Amino acid sequence: MTAPTRRDVLQLLAAGFAGSLPARAVWPMVDGPRDSLRFAFFTDVHARTEWQTPEAMAMAADAMNAQSPDLVIAGGDLITDGFQSAATTVAPRWDAYLEMHRGIRGRVEPVLGNHDLVAAIPEDGSEPAPDPRSEFRRRLGVDRTYRSFDAAGVRFLLLDSVEITGGELKYEGRIGDTQRAWIRDVLSGTDTDVPTVICTHLPMLTSFFQATEGATAAAPANRVVTDARETLELFGEHRLALVLQGHLHVDEMLRWRDTTFITGGAVCGKWWRGSWHGTGEGFGLVTLRRDRVEWEYIRYGWTARRP
Repeated sequence: MTAPTRRDVLQLLAAGFAGSLPARAVWPMVDGPRDSLRFAFFTDVHARTEWQTPEAMAMAADAMNAQSPDLVIAGGDLITDGFQSAATTVAPRWDAYLEMHRGIRGRVEPVLGNHDLVAAIPEDGSEPAPDPRSEFRRRLGVDRTYRSFDAAGVRFLLLDSVEITGGELKYEGRIGDTQRAWIRDVLSGTDTDVPTVICTHLPMLTSFFQATEGATAAAPANRVVTDARETLELFGEHRLALVLQGHLHVDEMLRWRDTTFITGGAVCGKWWRGSWHGTGEGFGLVTLRRDRVEWEYIRYGWTARRP
């Protein structure tokens, strides 16, 4: 593929950033990875067994495989209702998700979502789990719920953005001091010219509530990362190219300073009921090149069957 002309880039920027639902966008990147990196980002599967949804998840996996990504990142809420359910209740949902997970060829890196905590605050009167994150770690074979890795000269930081609070909201979006100390340590060993990517379930920056409820609407604490500003400030001397986020089930793109924030839609759309605020069931495809970033939101062809 030849490099885009300045006119091409301006046209794509206009198409991609003028609205909140870009199907495809391209924007310039200076000194990107030496070797291009193509990866899928899917989020909010909300795996379950009803309404033929295992068939949908298999279709999504096949659609990702058809893109031949170098890497796949799963953005959280891989199952549904784990937070308020006992482990035995959601075991079939984990099994259903893992069928999809295993159907994806290549490396899949998972991010924790609020639904992926199991028995945090059970609604059936059973005792809360001593460690609601343990089932996520066990099922997905990860040592902890925040970590970093490198791919093609890009540093990825996968964050745990869920803090159990109880009360009316039950949880809120928060990175916290312990994780920020870890981020500082990771960045201290990262050259400032290395492109970095954050992956988080709850969004760090979004216009969703202003777009859907009005210009002065405030985001609830369980819908966004409440300490996003303090966390993003850690990257001030580094090249934070992308923040990939989920939770809201919409395909949204924002640009702040030199960072692009993408909310990556949902595999389940409107919780398996079709489209949600114009975003249908799908996943994102990101290509990082030496001179540009490419994003596409891909519908995988599911027709909702939930009554």
